[in-house]
Amino acid sequence: MSFTSTPSSVSSVFVTGEAKASANNPITTQFGMFYIALVVEKGTHRILDAECSATLALTNSFVKSLIAGECITEEGLLAERITTRYHGSSQRALLTALRNAANKYRAAVGLT
Repeated sequence: MSFTSTPSSVSSVFVTGEAKASANNPITTQFGMFYIALVVEKGTHRILDAECSATLALTNSFVKSLIAGECITEEGLLAERITTRYHGSSQRALLTALRNAANKYRAAVGLT
């Protein structure tokens, strides 16, 4: 019998990151800040699931497709994927929130 790690697995950690979005961004109007939530597998540091405070469902699914399955500790790779493929108005906020979540993850699992 094989074990597949799921977001609710005991070997996963839930972390969030936040950042300011630009004042004219609908995210700021609706949420006040830009947030990202990640479920990360502790043993591999792989992002199992992701969601952000986007106003469009398509944004959420696209952001998830960019980072799910990747290693949260490989911030350079994640930043490159975001800067080359995500050209929404929240790009800078997404990068900052992801960096914030990665720092929280490192602290939670003792990598700092």
